[in-house]
Amino acid sequence: MGDIKDLVIIGAGPSALAAATYTAREDIETTLYEKVTIGGVVSTIDKIDNYPGYADGIEGMELADQFANQAKRFGAKIEFGEANKIVDMGDYKVITVDDQDVKAKSVLIATGRRYGNIGVAGEKEFFGKGVHYCATCDGAFYGGKNMIVVGGANSAVQESIYLTRFASHIDLLVRSTIKATKILQHELEKYVKEGKITVHLGTSVKEILGTDGKVTSVLASKDDKDFSIDASAVFIFTGLHPNTEFLSDSDIELSDRGFIKTDHEMQTSMPGVFASGDVRDGATMQIASAAGDGVTAALSIREYLSKLD
Repeated sequence: MGDIKDLVIIGAGPSALAAATYTAREDIETTLYEKVTIGGVVSTIDKIDNYPGYADGIEGMELADQFANQAKRFGAKIEFGEANKIVDMGDYKVITVDDQDVKAKSVLIATGRRYGNIGVAGEKEFFGKGVHYCATCDGAFYGGKNMIVVGGANSAVQESIYLTRFASHIDLLVRSTIKATKILQHELEKYVKEGKITVHLGTSVKEILGTDGKVTSVLASKDDKDFSIDASAVFIFTGLHPNTEFLSDSDIELSDRGFIKTDHEMQTSMPGVFASGDVRDGATMQIASAAGDGVTAALSIREYLSKLD
């Protein structure tokens, strides 16, 4: 029947790594598969101010590294690979990772969320050539240039402020109103007063334009009037979507919005398969609560595995 692992965790963000720390520490063989970046979205955040234990805040990449190093210290293995499918075989599950079958007695899905597209002309064409979804990853490439940020929630405001380190000017395009926390709104006001950021409320993007494979401007619309803004880069932060497409043909129940439904013990509709963090229906979308989800899932997985012995 081949080697069967105790636990496979899909994803390597805060929830996955918190769970792995607990399970590996209890000698549960734990392997994590991450398809993009260890730490997930957290690793792209410039500074995190609301994670307990860091009075002065901490860079997202550093926090992600600390999560990963702690899990690895107890023996968790982190590998890169994309999960495509989960099949229930009773006492074990088969997870297809990069077209290879991996068997596990239990599975934790902690695939988190990703930034969404705005679906306008030029977005795909100029992806990576002026259109980006990670300010900390790509902002420095546009030093001294005008930049546009699209979005009005926490991430858009945070990243607009971060990008002022590099940009000559930031135009923040907000479809309706600013929905960031009051603290972030107050901080944003400082940059607006200093002339570093201009906020365009009630404004939507119609098209991203460019020449020679590079972004040069954005065609925007406000009050049914179109206007152009020159920019070398467009950073899009318009909400996050669950990474659950690979579950579309599985027996795991999803909400109407694609999030995974679980009970209070993080158990999904497939026995032995658990979910935690931002991918879970009802999650609060906070790093601290995602880590807490992971711990709850780890304890539930321990209990589940003990009953299989």
